[in-house]
Amino acid sequence: MYSLFHPRAAEPLPPLESVPSGFPKIDGAEIAATTYGKRVAGDFYDSLRVGPERILFGLLDVAGRRENNQLILSTAQNIFRTLGVELFSGSDLNESEAMVTLCIQLNRGLMEAAAGVHPCPAFIGCYHEKFGTLCYTNAGHTPGLLRDRTGIVELASTGLPLGLFSHATCEAPTVALEKGAVLLLVSRGVVEGKCKAEKAEDEEFGLERVKERFQSEASPNAQKVSGSILNSVGEFTCEPLVPDDMTALVFMRAA
Repeated sequence: MYSLFHPRAAEPLPPLESVPSGFPKIDGAEIAATTYGKRVAGDFYDSLRVGPERILFGLLDVAGRRENNQLILSTAQNIFRTLGVELFSGSDLNESEAMVTLCIQLNRGLMEAAAGVHPCPAFIGCYHEKFGTLCYTNAGHTPGLLRDRTGIVELASTGLPLGLFSHATCEAPTVALEKGAVLLLVSRGVVEGKCKAEKAEDEEFGLERVKERFQSEASPNAQKVSGSILNSVGEFTCEPLVPDDMTALVFMRAA
């Protein structure tokens, strides 16, 4: 954990905090996440090994304050972990069908826990160690940014946010991650980070600034990349208080 300090700020900005080392070890790849300041809203991230060659990970942005969302967050984690293992542990399976099923069950579980509509954008991915492929679904989440030697590609929304409609469906495409490829996921709070000092009022950090910092960050370490992204947001916002969660999750395949 370390603090940011900006020359226009009267005091150090909130600290960056690495996610506790609960992420699985991955053959030829690594995953890490960093949060900016105290977690007050509904960012939820997790990753676990669901089979001999598969790693499941996700970033969910549950609407509302964290103290009011404990049941919803615990429900999401329980479904993510238990059903994730059940769906992806077999050797002979259709990853796209498994991902769609997981998305549907998460959607229903969140609505039941909330006793109604409760928006939850989500990005969920399953990485196959042997083939270097990523099956994913983006339920109304900020686009995933996939960087390789050709540049940065957006993994845009493939369905509506979870928690809105009980019978909502989604798609789950598969992309190849070449050696050295890096996937960046950021929560809505990162893109919507604002600064009024010496800038146009209420100007947001925006996805393009995320891309610029991501493209220029050459570190081969996933934790350093996630921290670098949030450092750039902290430098931009110039505020000691964070109105929403800011989280960056990085999945990196070794070169």
